[in-house]
Amino acid sequence: MDLTSLSNPLVTLDQLSSSSSQLDGLSTELENSIRFGGVQLTEAAGVLLRLPQEVIAQAVVIFTRFYTGPEGGSFLINPVKDVSAASLYMIAKISAIPQTPRSVLNVYAYLSLTAPKSRMDAPSDRQRPDPESHYLTTGAYLAARTTLLQTEAMILRALSFITKVVVPHHLALTFLQTLGVLPSPPTSKSRALAGRTISHLNTGLFSPQLLYLTHQPTALAVAAIYVAAKEIGVNLPCSEWWEVFDVDREELGFLVVGLGSSRLWAEQESRKWVEGKCPLTVEEIMLEMERGREVQ
Repeated sequence: MDLTSLSNPLVTLDQLSSSSSQLDGLSTELENSIRFGGVQLTEAAGVLLRLPQEVIAQAVVIFTRFYTGPEGGSFLINPVKDVSAASLYMIAKISAIPQTPRSVLNVYAYLSLTAPKSRMDAPSDRQRPDPESHYLTTGAYLAARTTLLQTEAMILRALSFITKVVVPHHLALTFLQTLGVLPSPPTSKSRALAGRTISHLNTGLFSPQLLYLTHQPTALAVAAIYVAAKEIGVNLPCSEWWEVFDVDREELGFLVVGLGSSRLWAEQESRKWVEGKCPLTVEEIMLEMERGREVQ
């Protein structure tokens, strides 16, 4: 099966081994935490904008790509909120559901007001302000719009204007149909299998191993199907079916472990910041780095 048209540009070993943030003195552990918080922010904004998960996932990949490698952005220079907003705006603009700068910026302003002290201590719906009631003033909007467009241009330059992002979600559903385990009409078990597969793909976006940047979407789809089938108890073909989708056993094994550990890592990361909000602004990050030096 020729799947070359469904491939993404992948990061190199040099880009994985060193980032601008690390060169600026950020530890790998804190860098992973900030990236995790940035992905959460992008996901939350996408949901409030009612964007499809495919568009949100594409924006997350662009956000993650930008901060990868020594030529990429640095968390100590390029604010997470600005890059997250520009990534979502840029990807939505070339989708079937483009968003105005005003809509995107209003959502991020709303999220900045409702950010919980801890990721595990989100305010109740009764405590949250009405999203419809929050609206940037003209002056604040014009300033934020300028920053949004400047950040978008900066991301495009950093990525050499390569914005192609193929995500594995629809591929996974197609592969399930090809394997004959997603019949029409679907059964309760096949629905559970499809749902668990998509869930693993969504969780993989948070992986500290940057699975979406190091592996092609076909491989991610195959691995998510494999893990989900084991969990649901669905029998897949006895032959090495993954080879049909151009995935070898070694890559499949790595991704199965990576996807399987992503949820546990995300839960641990949320508990890690139970005493305080994960630092996302440049000022918060610098303060966290100073605390770390004091502890040492």
